[in-house]
Amino acid sequence: MFNSILSVVSETQALEISSFIECTIASLILGVIIGFIYMYKNNYSKSFVITLALMPAIVQVIIMMVNGNIGTSVAVMGAFSLVRFRSIPGSAREIGSIFMAMAVGLVTGMGYIGVAVIFLLIIGATIILLFTVRFGEKTTNERELKIIIPENLDYADVFTDLFEKYTKKASLIRVKTTNMGSLYELYYQIELINNSKEKAMIDEIRCRNGNLNIMCGKAQYSTDIL
Repeated sequence: MFNSILSVVSETQALEISSFIECTIASLILGVIIGFIYMYKNNYSKSFVITLALMPAIVQVIIMMVNGNIGTSVAVMGAFSLVRFRSIPGSAREIGSIFMAMAVGLVTGMGYIGVAVIFLLIIGATIILLFTVRFGEKTTNERELKIIIPENLDYADVFTDLFEKYTKKASLIRVKTTNMGSLYELYYQIELINNSKEKAMIDEIRCRNGNLNIMCGKAQYSTDIL
């Protein structure tokens, strides 16, 4: 089970079509499973899921074509994997899924189909388990708050009493001028004492900022994007 089905290839330097087909079918099946794992409790696009499903077979072919030279094949696939992320940032889960697909393709390309199956079962089950139990998920009431105020307000202390009333902590992340300098955009990172008081807090802020725009949403973390 843990032996390579391509042991004959390394000795004769010839690739049998039956072995190639067997490895390719295994790669495609495992790739589809990787796609299902990625879709579990996640927002996804059809094109990315299809790419994940095909990637193990693509990596496998490259491994076979370089005759088992792992260093060369990994360098080639590393260059390929960078193409997508030169222009579009990928989330941590996307990049992790791509590396998993590449690892499966690397193993099947060397002919170790049994090892690839066991690897995918272990990693896939672990991923599903961690997302099911919400491992690493923050349970706090953190929010990103954006407030627009007129230039005549002193943004340093204008909302201090409201934050003391409704939040456990509030940090001013950055300040930006807008509308030719007549308005300020304030960006806060806050943690609410009680989620049910969010509307009451926004209503009181509206009375302070002249009913200008306010935006409050779930906090985003830079570690989600790589």
